[in-house]
Amino acid sequence: MNWIAALPMYNVSPALAADWRALLVDVLRQVEPSTEIVEPDDLHAFWRRPDLLISQTCGYPFVLGLHEHVQLIATPQFDAPGCDGARYSSVLVTRADAPFDSLPACRGARVACNATDSNSGYNALRHAVAPHAVEGRFFGATLETGSHLGSLRALAEDRADIAAIDCVTMAFARDAFPELTSRVRELGLTRSSPGLPLIASKRVRPEQIDTLRALDDALAALPERATRLRLKGFAHLPPEAYDSIRQMENEARVANYARLA
Repeated sequence: MNWIAALPMYNVSPALAADWRALLVDVLRQVEPSTEIVEPDDLHAFWRRPDLLISQTCGYPFVLGLHEHVQLIATPQFDAPGCDGARYSSVLVTRADAPFDSLPACRGARVACNATDSNSGYNALRHAVAPHAVEGRFFGATLETGSHLGSLRALAEDRADIAAIDCVTMAFARDAFPELTSRVRELGLTRSSPGLPLIASKRVRPEQIDTLRALDDALAALPERATRLRLKGFAHLPPEAYDSIRQMENEARVANYARLA
């Protein structure tokens, strides 16, 4: 089979995208050097392709059905505020000059989210808001931006008042776009959950999976690149570890807060 691969989730800047691609090339050299590295348009369709050798997904789509189509390879461990081993949180942020000093104080404010299928930008935020909602509502307006950077820009441009940003993305944004991140400030963190998993098609052979799991070798080969990618290593979690993401969704639904509103 001709395999394909991509690491699309943390390409926050062109420099980071180049580093992620270079890391992927080094990993593939040990497994299937002829693998084609692609830039997928439709991530949900891409993650379900039978010729997928390795990619990275969000934990929310993973628990909502993707896990039936893929194998879990590993979970990155990042050096970023809000991370703890293989777990991460979302950073609750508002504009630097906004009057809000806590999440409860944001009642009636405008919320921005990157996508409704995002754990960090939607599911974790919904879970954090649920205890404060009244009859299923908390915010005055909701804006879907398409990306965490888009949500940060919406805050900076006064098109939204609050957003939840993946803490790893936030750390990368602070590195790459200090002018943008200087225009927002943090209000707190959401509950943590397992980080964004690396996955492979069910058709990838066990021996290939074992080789792919030797990811730390690629990190050790170029420590400077690992530092730029804020990668400390990789954990091997069971798929059941991601059930906590579904639990966050269920707790919000029990609190009558099924959607961000």
